[in-house]
Amino acid sequence: MTPSLKTARRVVVKIGSALIVDPQTAGPREAWLRGVAQDIAELAGQGKEVIIVSSGAIALARRQLGLSGTRLRLDEKQAAAAVGQIRLAQAWAQTLAERGLVAAQLLITLGDTENRRRYLNARATLSTLLSLGCVPVINENDSVATAEIRYGDNDRLAARVAEMMQADALVLLSDIDGLYTADPRKDPHSTHIPVVETLTPEIMAMGGEPPPGYSSGGMRTKLEAARIATQAGCAMAIALGRRERPLAAMLAGVKCTWFMPAPEGRSARKNWIAGHLAPAGALVVDEGAALALAKGSSLLPAGIRQVQGVFERGDPVDVMTLDGRRIARGLAAYSSADAAIIAGHRSEDFEALLGFRGRDEVIHRDDLVLLQPRPALPLA
Repeated sequence: MTPSLKTARRVVVKIGSALIVDPQTAGPREAWLRGVAQDIAELAGQGKEVIIVSSGAIALARRQLGLSGTRLRLDEKQAAAAVGQIRLAQAWAQTLAERGLVAAQLLITLGDTENRRRYLNARATLSTLLSLGCVPVINENDSVATAEIRYGDNDRLAARVAEMMQADALVLLSDIDGLYTADPRKDPHSTHIPVVETLTPEIMAMGGEPPPGYSSGGMRTKLEAARIATQAGCAMAIALGRRERPLAAMLAGVKCTWFMPAPEGRSARKNWIAGHLAPAGALVVDEGAALALAKGSSLLPAGIRQVQGVFERGDPVDVMTLDGRRIARGLAAYSSADAAIIAGHRSEDFEALLGFRGRDEVIHRDDLVLLQPRPALPLA
């Protein structure tokens, strides 16, 4: 069954500089942005969560700063990003506000998705924003990132965000309506590919050179993004973005290319949690918590009776019953010291106990894997 925005619950939409920036005025394409905001508002009205990954900061500041060269130095890019990000955030905030939506800005670096604790922090922030009804607008933090520690294109950044947030669909709005057997600008006999079941070497070889202009990506980076997203169990689409209402057009069934998620993608991460991590500690839970976990719930501190071992936030821990059965393994949202303080308490008590209000769950269900019952080994 071909994926669709109609069935997606959480959607990440990546928008490139060439769509954001008007080449004549070097400012935001306001009418186009209003159309996209209307699309997002309608998706939100259907109960869907939308995350935007938006390029455009550097492009919006080039003319303003007099940076007319074809290739900018790294320090010039960083300066342009610092100026342009303000304009980009203002454009999104104003446009979404017109539709009754609250925009939230996040600037992410490569390290934020590669470092485990920063990864968890970014995910927790995004999850909270979505729960509050906000529309996160993400861009790479180009004002501080260097050539050695950056994504370099927002296609792959968007794929990592989709992976991090367990999105159902990633949409890359582009200057082309999908993947072709060859570059249609050069080969009039090229054929559009509506669905890609598997990213074979032949499919990956179809990636061409990045297009000229503001864009820094190209089909090659989009296919690399597809590999990241689909391996995480997220469907991905490449669709034409220059339409006035590009997401509405996708809902109506306009031509695009969908990349099917890997069947094992969503379970691969949980298999990694279950079988390839040495637990740093254990949480002993009561019978009520054990039953809740078996039904698919997260682990709340109220059901924890004992904390064993020493671990930090993001470390793998086992979940055990009072009679010593290991029933689950997951990634802790609190250190062992903090978990011991809030064990047996409700979330409304956290601030008084810890001095801050953290997540309601000690292990979120997305980070939890149920295990076959077996005797637990004593921790050293």
